[in-house]
Amino acid sequence: MALWGGRFSRQPAQSVAALSRSVDFDWRLAPYDIKVNLAHLDGLVAAGVIAAGNGEVIRAGLKALGSEIVAGKFTYNDNDEDVHSAIERGLITKIGAIGGALRAGRSRNDLVVTDFKLYLIDHLLEVAALTTDLIAAFNVQSEKLVEVIAPGFTHLQHAQPIVFGHELAKHSQALLRDVDRIGDWIVRNNFSPLGSGALAGSGLQPNPEASAQSLGFDGVLANSIDAVSDRDFAAEALFIMAMLGVHLSRIGEEFTLWSTTEFAWVVIDDAYSTGSSIMPQKKNPDI
Repeated sequence: MALWGGRFSRQPAQSVAALSRSVDFDWRLAPYDIKVNLAHLDGLVAAGVIAAGNGEVIRAGLKALGSEIVAGKFTYNDNDEDVHSAIERGLITKIGAIGGALRAGRSRNDLVVTDFKLYLIDHLLEVAALTTDLIAAFNVQSEKLVEVIAPGFTHLQHAQPIVFGHELAKHSQALLRDVDRIGDWIVRNNFSPLGSGALAGSGLQPNPEASAQSLGFDGVLANSIDAVSDRDFAAEALFIMAMLGVHLSRIGEEFTLWSTTEFAWVVIDDAYSTGSSIMPQKKNPDI
């Protein structure tokens, strides 16, 4: 179903509909869309835009739909334009036309950016936790190898003797910066755009601070136009992931080098290696 229309008397051309369709990749926002819609519903009920009884019906429908999404029982179809239209279709199918009342005072502009922020917050925190585990693993090995002396290299040439634990611990420092960057990102970006509407706010949502609090944000963005147009947070998140990728690639490259016959400093477990289709003696540190 389309969430727009009004003045239009013709359907979009098939090529236009195909180009505009994003549900194939924005479906990952579905659990967050449910969460944001619930916060929006609370604001509409509090403002008296939706009667309390109708609000309970919509709330129950949203929660049931959210459970079905998580369980894989509900998903998008070929006619859905994006995650938002798919969820509205599912809600109306479940509880009837009253589900359309949820659209009052809300635009896809503030809905999608709020979904997107919540998605990134969750996933960056998960990345930070996994990176912290990797840091801990490096620290354990660094402490075990604090008395092992090895050649330090510059330009792949022997340079100065080093403690091998010190060599490994360098990765902890780089990864710690990645974790710190995630923390900085959250401090700077944990503010809600919900209530900004298309760009000028909404008189039907007079208390965006309440929605922000219920969604776990630290506050509301100060300017509604900036709130719906800002994607700095996405660009920053991409930089953080790119920098982390560089650090992980550096680790992989070193372990690949160290596992060669010429170095023979590390042995990669068979479970994380591959072989050759023509040379049976090969053990490749591909992974």
